[in-house]
Amino acid sequence: MVLDAPAASTPLGRGIKHIGIGKYGSKPLTPELLTECRAALIDPTAHPLQRGAFLGALLAKGPTAEERTLEDVIGKGAFSHPTFFINKLCPDLPEGLLPIATKLVRGANLQVSEAEQLGDYLFSDGRCETFRGLAASIMRVRHETNEEYQGLMRAAERTFTPGFGSMSCADRPLVQLAEPFDGVENSYLITPLLAQLVQKRGYGAISLVGRSGGPKFTLNALDLYMNLGCQFLQSNHELDTPLASYGWVLDQKALSPALNRWVDRRHVIIKRPFLATLEKVLNPCHAQILVTSVFHITYQMKMAELAMLAGFDGVIVLKRGLEGSLAPSTSRACGVLCAVRTPRGHLFFQHFEGDSGAFSTFRTETETEYEQPQALDNARLVRQFMVEGKTANADFDNRVRFAHALYGRGLDWIEGQLR
Repeated sequence: MVLDAPAASTPLGRGIKHIGIGKYGSKPLTPELLTECRAALIDPTAHPLQRGAFLGALLAKGPTAEERTLEDVIGKGAFSHPTFFINKLCPDLPEGLLPIATKLVRGANLQVSEAEQLGDYLFSDGRCETFRGLAASIMRVRHETNEEYQGLMRAAERTFTPGFGSMSCADRPLVQLAEPFDGVENSYLITPLLAQLVQKRGYGAISLVGRSGGPKFTLNALDLYMNLGCQFLQSNHELDTPLASYGWVLDQKALSPALNRWVDRRHVIIKRPFLATLEKVLNPCHAQILVTSVFHITYQMKMAELAMLAGFDGVIVLKRGLEGSLAPSTSRACGVLCAVRTPRGHLFFQHFEGDSGAFSTFRTETETEYEQPQALDNARLVRQFMVEGKTANADFDNRVRFAHALYGRGLDWIEGQLR
């Protein structure tokens, strides 16, 4: 089903933006929006994904007395009776998923095996789009647990194309670079230059990219690599052929058509679901180290824990990157969390703060913003820096050098721990 209007402008879309923020940021619906959403919930032309995502966010945040009147649209007492609610909302849901669905509606966390079963359905061709929106929204608002991510990760791995199975032909340790797939709106990306740094240190670099699931659509790593004219990785068998400059680039579309299909769903449900995190920590090429970033500082340690679950031995997680990207901020208190898995399977970590004295020469008072940055211009800067070690853009050059110093410190620490 295709929306006739922009997803964020429909009544349910506006409702999702209002109540689907998270545990602590969601607000009650205004009386006017409540009336509009009530009408949309009974409108047969309303998108089922939005219907599910809206109701999932409402239940996860906890409906107010006024919002609770919306249950009459489904059936009297529906919000208090999960099984009745699911049967009414998702009548075509397979019977085997009913216990998992009711558990989600009750606000309970899923076990690994349950999350894996849920993931199998979410990534399948099953008909119930309303349930997909409901499940993704509930888990997002209340925050997914590591056990749920582990189960969803296993399900996602089963969607990989045959070329990305258990075998890796790499002749060196691999470092995977993955930043948010929705990219940036007011800055330039430096990801290929970080990949070049990794290559120079004797690793093979793999940049994991994909279409933007939103909310940003201006410029992302996929756009940049396409404008660099890169050849995308199609199979792990190609890892035995060393590549110069920035290594290999893996497009999510080649890795998993099922995950790629979810990008269109994410445009409809608006708020970032679990996949915005999961797609960065998947390890299809069996890399040793993950380099990634988080927007929320409190998520740094969670990303490190998920990286260990995905099979990485070490991870570098940037906080307060420029617009959430792998490019460090030169004016704010950014930094990296570095972590490794100990022989006993525990997490051992170290923080390196970007505003410490060691990086003072790179610090600036403000950030330079670029209006509507273009992939072609970004590619030109990357090519020039790759060849000459500098460009005519002093801000870009300073940020790349800062990133090299910061990530270099992190890699030094990880290598020392993994000896």
